[in-house]
Amino acid sequence: MEKTIRLRVRKDLDARQHLTVIKLKGSLISKGYTEIIHILDQDEDFHINTFETPAENENEVQQYIASFINEQNLNDAIYLK
Repeated sequence: MEKTIRLRVRKDLDARQHLTVIKLKGSLISKGYTEIIHILDQDEDFHINTFETPAENENEVQQYIASFINEQNLNDAIYLK
Protein backbone atom coordinates (compact mmCIF):
# COMPACT_ATOMS: atom_id res chain seq x y z
CA MET A 1 0.00 0.00 0.00
CA GLU A 2 1.23 3.49 -0.84
CA LYS A 3 1.49 6.28 1.75
CA THR A 4 1.13 9.94 0.82
CA ILE A 5 3.77 12.34 2.10
CA ARG A 6 2.94 16.06 2.19
CA LEU A 7 5.37 18.97 2.26
CA ARG A 8 4.25 22.54 2.86
CA VAL A 9 6.66 24.85 0.99
CA ARG A 10 6.77 28.63 1.27
CA LYS A 11 6.31 30.49 -2.02
CA ASP A 12 8.61 33.40 -1.12
CA LEU A 13 11.89 31.49 -1.05
CA ASP A 14 15.20 33.17 -1.75
CA ALA A 15 17.37 31.76 -4.56
CA ARG A 16 19.41 29.48 -2.25
CA GLN A 17 16.32 28.07 -0.55
CA HIS A 18 14.59 27.50 -3.89
CA LEU A 19 17.59 25.59 -5.27
CA THR A 20 17.86 23.53 -2.09
CA VAL A 21 14.17 22.58 -2.21
CA ILE A 22 14.68 21.45 -5.82
CA LYS A 23 17.64 19.35 -4.67
CA LEU A 24 15.46 17.75 -1.99
CA LYS A 25 12.81 16.82 -4.53
CA GLY A 26 15.43 15.47 -6.94
CA SER A 27 17.01 13.37 -4.21
CA LEU A 28 13.62 11.91 -3.24
CA ILE A 29 13.18 10.78 -6.83
CA SER A 30 16.77 9.59 -7.35
CA LYS A 31 16.70 7.56 -4.12
CA GLY A 32 13.61 5.78 -5.44
CA TYR A 33 11.22 7.07 -2.78
CA THR A 34 8.83 8.29 -5.48
CA GLU A 35 8.58 8.82 -9.22
CA ILE A 36 6.65 12.09 -9.29
CA ILE A 37 5.92 14.99 -6.94
CA HIS A 38 2.67 16.90 -7.34
CA ILE A 39 2.56 20.63 -6.56
CA LEU A 40 -0.66 22.45 -5.64
CA ASP A 41 -1.32 25.95 -4.37
CA GLN A 42 -2.51 26.04 -0.79
CA ASP A 43 -2.92 29.81 -0.47
CA GLU A 44 -0.98 33.02 -1.13
CA ASP A 45 1.97 31.89 0.97
CA PHE A 46 2.37 28.13 0.49
CA HIS A 47 2.49 25.30 -2.03
CA ILE A 48 1.64 21.75 -1.03
CA ASN A 49 3.94 19.12 -2.53
CA THR A 50 2.66 15.56 -2.33
CA PHE A 51 4.04 12.22 -3.39
CA GLU A 52 3.35 8.59 -2.74
CA THR A 53 5.89 6.15 -1.39
CA PRO A 54 5.61 2.47 -0.41
CA ALA A 55 4.33 2.11 3.15
CA GLU A 56 7.49 0.30 4.23
CA ASN A 57 9.52 3.43 3.26
CA GLU A 58 7.31 5.96 5.07
CA ASN A 59 9.40 6.33 8.25
CA GLU A 60 12.69 6.32 6.33
CA VAL A 61 11.43 9.01 3.94
CA GLN A 62 10.13 11.20 6.76
CA GLN A 63 13.44 10.89 8.63
CA TYR A 64 15.39 11.70 5.45
CA ILE A 65 13.27 14.81 4.80
CA ALA A 66 13.49 16.01 8.41
CA SER A 67 17.27 15.53 8.39
CA PHE A 68 17.61 17.34 5.05
CA ILE A 69 15.52 20.27 6.29
CA ASN A 70 17.68 20.54 9.42
CA GLU A 71 21.03 20.19 7.63
CA GLN A 72 20.12 22.73 4.96
CA ASN A 73 18.60 25.21 7.44
CA LEU A 74 15.19 25.16 5.73
CA ASN A 75 13.16 25.09 8.95
CA ASP A 76 11.35 28.28 8.01
CA ALA A 77 10.84 27.34 4.35
CA ILE A 78 9.52 23.78 4.22
CA TYR A 79 7.39 21.80 6.65
CA LEU A 80 6.73 18.08 6.71
CA LYS A 81 3.01 17.56 7.24
